[in-house]
Amino acid sequence: MEDLSGSVNVNMKAITAKELNEKLQAGEDIQLIDVREPDENAFAKIEGAKLIPLAQVISRMNEIDAARDTVVHCKGGVRSAKAIEALQQAGFSGELTNLTGGITAWSNDVDPSIPKY
Repeated sequence: MEDLSGSVNVNMKAITAKELNEKLQAGEDIQLIDVREPDENAFAKIEGAKLIPLAQVISRMNEIDAARDTVVHCKGGVRSAKAIEALQQAGFSGELTNLTGGITAWSNDVDPSIPKY
């Protein structure tokens, strides 16, 4: 049964914005997936992230490279957690990590030039 209460799976891998930035700055091969809506992505985005809205994440699962470490993000971390759970339930075999606090944390802790909404 699907849990719609907004709770996040405590066993899900997570990363902070600062940790993600350190890995990207070090040149680690990380695939960033943005599960927000196109209008949100147009307003504020993390450079290099691929937009796959939450409603399309299962139908477009083949666009996510299971061989690469993947960090999924949204605005605050709830939709990205739902996307990760959906992908895992659909049989996605790759490593999926949730960006804690989403793009809001990225704007607060890494790049203040990214607008908040």
